Amino acid sequence: MDYTYPIDEEYWSKEEIIDVVNFYSLVEEAYENGVEKGKLMDAYKRFKQVVPSKSEEKQLFKSFERASGYSAYHVVKEANNADVVNIKM
Repeated sequence: MDYTYPIDEEYWSKEEIIDVVNFYSLVEEAYENGVEKGKLMDAYKRFKQVVPSKSEEKQLFKSFERASGYSAYHVVKEANNADVVNIKM
């Protein structure tokens, strides 16, 4: 990994930063190895508590995708629509 996660160190607490980084790492895992749907969705729910604004979420997702090449949007969409235990992109 040769990139940084888009986080807001100015406004988020350490715990919130850890929760957002955990979500990003699960998105990466969905692409690289597959991830348990429940674990991913729990992390996304916590992400939404930290980032309740849809527009801010879109900005962060775009920044994350530009940096990593992984689409958090598509992973969450797949998890919402899939009737499987594991999500693999």
